[in-house]
Amino acid sequence: MSTENSNYDVVIIGGGLAGLCNAIHLSKFGKSVLLIEKNSYPKHKVCGEYISNEVLPYLDFLEINPFDFGAVKIDNFQLSTTNNKLISAKLPLGGFGISRYQLDFILSEKAKENGVKILQDTVLNINFKDDIFNIETKENSIFKSKIAIGAFGKRSLLDVKMERSFIKKKSPYLGVKIHVKGNFQEDLVALHNFKGGYCGVSKVENDAINLCYITSFSSFKKYKNIDDFQENVVFKNIFLKEMFQNSKPIFEQPLSISQISFETKKPVEKNMIMCGDSAGMIHPLCGNGMSMAIQSAQIASKLILNYLNNENSSRKELENTYISTWNKQFSWRLKSGHFIAKLFRNDKIANILLQILSKMPFLLAIIIKQTHGKSIKL
Repeated sequence: MSTENSNYDVVIIGGGLAGLCNAIHLSKFGKSVLLIEKNSYPKHKVCGEYISNEVLPYLDFLEINPFDFGAVKIDNFQLSTTNNKLISAKLPLGGFGISRYQLDFILSEKAKENGVKILQDTVLNINFKDDIFNIETKENSIFKSKIAIGAFGKRSLLDVKMERSFIKKKSPYLGVKIHVKGNFQEDLVALHNFKGGYCGVSKVENDAINLCYITSFSSFKKYKNIDDFQENVVFKNIFLKEMFQNSKPIFEQPLSISQISFETKKPVEKNMIMCGDSAGMIHPLCGNGMSMAIQSAQIASKLILNYLNNENSSRKELENTYISTWNKQFSWRLKSGHFIAKLFRNDKIANILLQILSKMPFLLAIIIKQTHGKSIKL
């Protein structure tokens, strides 16, 4: 059994949006960075693929312009409830649509250009001793680093090994995504509710339409398969029925992911800085999880650079500052997201809310602002 020993300033576990943005940011300032990702790029993922414009200044700082790669500008929002009432509004800040397939690939290429080592492997164990992380992978390599960033997504075997509190609770949600070709307003993101779930619709690059819905597993398991569930549940929403039936699938099969958890997580776990979905997930009903992942990378990278460059800075100070900054930036969004999602899970309350919003549409913009941040300050 061969063992490779390598030392890095930072090892990042997980190469999604948060992991890749951290890698680009830290390498931009000369830090040696290893990013370990179990999958190869590019890869489709179950994701809403709408991003708030709040992250554009930071992406520009990372020298990434999503519109150079086909991103679609989105300024308008639609919402429907289970009884097929529809309300429209302008997005206060606006956003853009781009697939994870495209964006992850763009970011991974930029990271490599910056000198980041990207390793396709799986992390089995993380040990923190004498102020150094020892990270063991499936291929029997051991890497040492001053800083370890956990960016391994919604749910991982590492969460189990680290005995994180959220992993012990039930994760009753299932996500399904497909790309299609059809007619859909380019500058629009729509959220259509159906009994037990909701579906996001928006355009991404190459004129593709992303259809991504989330539902409770208890609702889904009553049916034979995805097609049966869609026919009997999803298509009760006339807007979704029209969208699915009048479009042509690009994927051979829909993508799905189970055991999605929206339980509260800790931003620092066993001295690891947690980023993106590893630190906390906002309900897809409220959108903007991709923006939060990107923004969490900016927060983490700035603090890590300060720690690595300042000999007088302590690890405890780094961890506490990250926790307080993360909470200041995201805790209200997450609480708002939980509350809004809870209201819309109740059909009667959701329909009453929509009646109020239809009479006072300016309230919808106020609600949207609760789950979105302001443009990132660099």
